[in-house]
Amino acid sequence: MAARYTLKVLTSFASAHSLRDYPGDCRRLHGHNWKVEVEVIASELDNLGMGMDFKEIKRVAREVAGNLDHRYLNEIPPFDKINPTAENMASHIYSEIARQINNERVRVLAVTLWETDNACVRYHEED
Repeated sequence: MAARYTLKVLTSFASAHSLRDYPGDCRRLHGHNWKVEVEVIASELDNLGMGMDFKEIKRVAREVAGNLDHRYLNEIPPFDKINPTAENMASHIYSEIARQINNERVRVLAVTLWETDNACVRYHEED
């Protein structure tokens, strides 16, 4: 069985959104303090014995989250076209981080986006 290492980092951001066509209170402008968990899987270790440097994963995760921080999400791509639901946001964050991190040895396994302390969505793609 091949070795696999799962690395996880956490970051956060604050933003506001409103859910278009939602039949409840969330259709109105409201905000969240989002928490983002990024899981990266490594199939092998580098010459230092690391799957990937945590600092690099954190840097990319913070950069992507920073693009959403203190923003009204409905006004920025892609959420100016698609509803800024937690599910759509998790998929977007995953794609943006994967674009920068994925290579032949490491890839983003999943992104978990916490909307509140009690509610989250985990996005991943099948192999």
